[in-house]
Amino acid sequence: MSTKRSHLRFRLTSNHRLTYLTPSLFLLTIFSLFLFLSLKPHHSPPKPHPTPTTTSTSPTTLPSLPRFAYFITGSTGDGSRLNRLLRAVYHRRNYYLLHLDLEASDAERGDLVKSVGGLENVMVVGKANLVTSKGPTMIACLLHAVAILLKRGKDWNWFINLSAQDYPLMPQDDILHIFSYLPRDLNFLEHTTNIGWKEFQRARPIIIDPGLYHSKKSGVFWAKEKRSMPASFKLFMGSAWVVLTRPFLEFCVWGWDNLPRTLLMYYTNFLSSPEGYFHTVICNHKDYQNTTVNHDMHFIKWDNPPKQFPVNLTIQHFSEMLESGAPFAHSFSKDDPVLDKIDTELLGRRSDQSNIIFEKIDAIRPTQSSKRLEKLVSDLLSTQNFRPKQCK
Repeated sequence: MSTKRSHLRFRLTSNHRLTYLTPSLFLLTIFSLFLFLSLKPHHSPPKPHPTPTTTSTSPTTLPSLPRFAYFITGSTGDGSRLNRLLRAVYHRRNYYLLHLDLEASDAERGDLVKSVGGLENVMVVGKANLVTSKGPTMIACLLHAVAILLKRGKDWNWFINLSAQDYPLMPQDDILHIFSYLPRDLNFLEHTTNIGWKEFQRARPIIIDPGLYHSKKSGVFWAKEKRSMPASFKLFMGSAWVVLTRPFLEFCVWGWDNLPRTLLMYYTNFLSSPEGYFHTVICNHKDYQNTTVNHDMHFIKWDNPPKQFPVNLTIQHFSEMLESGAPFAHSFSKDDPVLDKIDTELLGRRSDQSNIIFEKIDAIRPTQSSKRLEKLVSDLLSTQNFRPKQCK
């Protein structure tokens, strides 16, 4: 059942703690939140210039809605999964870029193009990239997508990457609704400098990705030599799933500071570079290190001890997914019955529904799921979780 948009009940006390408030103090609460969390002005080469985060609010005016730029990836056999995922996360406000890597056939890529042909805000990468599992071609493909979205989408606020194994846990209306109350310079990515075993299995080994110079996909090559830990910057690692702001990604792609280029060359020989590149860039630059929220907006379940890949989520994990408050989950098997349950009970769509219902671009109808995301964001921005967990 749909509900009207309501104001979030965030409050900042003198020690910057987020708790619940009554609607009568909404203006003071939102104003305080933005004073506290507005960090650096928007950066654009060659000189930074300020960009407002949201429109002004009044008792009868809600904050402006953001836009998301989605990058959804898959490989051979994933065309139908990308199509289903696109329809589950689709909204007219957003931009969508789909990519089937070079291993997929031209016919499968053509079928995907035909299936989204009537959607003006959806693009498909025509000249596919070769992507080696755990190789630096993964981060090259990701940066390529960012560059396309920066050029083709002029006014989005956050970039979100998803794979064919992902699925949303709430409608886009709920995500747009909650993010409309947040400062537009917050970057959501799970990260830590306490890398533990990854120092010896990720940071010190040197790999070569044949995908950088071959046209056939194969595994990475391992060099016999090891390298020492870097001294000029601190390594950070975390989840490959991110929700990153446009200003930060402009900084990474345009690189008016040399840090993104330097780290990109370093991560060329790094295993699973998407699990460290953005994390290391953002935490080693003073303009962005205080913009981080230590969460990837995904529910992911691991075995104990963790194996190479996370657990495939099923109906038995449904309650845990809801309790997490996360807007997305990873990973699902193709056409698992839990996806039908998510469609009908959370997304308000039939599992066999292939069409997209078009509504006004500025009209959203938040559901009860927005309360779960509100609770998660409130916890992430609390005194004990926000500043203490930034780039630590």
